[in-house]
Amino acid sequence: MIGQVFRRELLLAWRRPGDTLLPLTFFIIVGSLFPLGVGAEPVLLRSIGPGAVWIAAVLATLLGLPRLFAADQQSGALEQLLLSPAPLALLVAVKVLAQWLTSGLPLALAAPLLALGFGLNFGDLGVLLAGLLLGTPLLNLLGAISAALTLGLRGGGALLGLLVLPLYVPVLIFGSGAVQAAALGFGAGANLSLLAAMLALALVFAPWATAAALRISLD
Repeated sequence: MIGQVFRRELLLAWRRPGDTLLPLTFFIIVGSLFPLGVGAEPVLLRSIGPGAVWIAAVLATLLGLPRLFAADQQSGALEQLLLSPAPLALLVAVKVLAQWLTSGLPLALAAPLLALGFGLNFGDLGVLLAGLLLGTPLLNLLGAISAALTLGLRGGGALLGLLVLPLYVPVLIFGSGAVQAAALGFGAGANLSLLAAMLALALVFAPWATAAALRISLD
């Protein structure tokens, strides 16, 4: 059952490339606007580069959250997931993994190319990539909880942003702080370790919280 859900999510993403590519396109556009808006001063671009890329990643992730459960609710597939013999938390984790593979992973891989426009060196680009590989699945896991809570509500998209953005603040701080610490010569290990610890906690607790929120939303 879990494998079938995973294959179904990947197949739906393949059949709807517009929905899949929208967060990546948005990420590239928003990240490209920062150098145009602040000017071509190299020192300024290097200082704001990590934060600008991470802000673009947060907003792009937020853009893809409403479609995580909405289509399944409209088609009736979500009720079938609740009635399936497999634990709902595992099915939720599979859906979040599929979403990350189709939207979060391409975003993380594209980030170093985008960051070249800010003048970051190759060492900083590696730290940025490592932080996004840890941070983007964490963003998806946290966002899944809010997406489940706001499922089916009128104005749920705006409410989703209000709920999830405060949860994204620590990820943004430690993610961008890792690159800044590496650039200053302090090492990025502490920030990346905190991101890894938060991801480990989210992998354990976020699917169960999301499953509980889905049951509440569908009652």
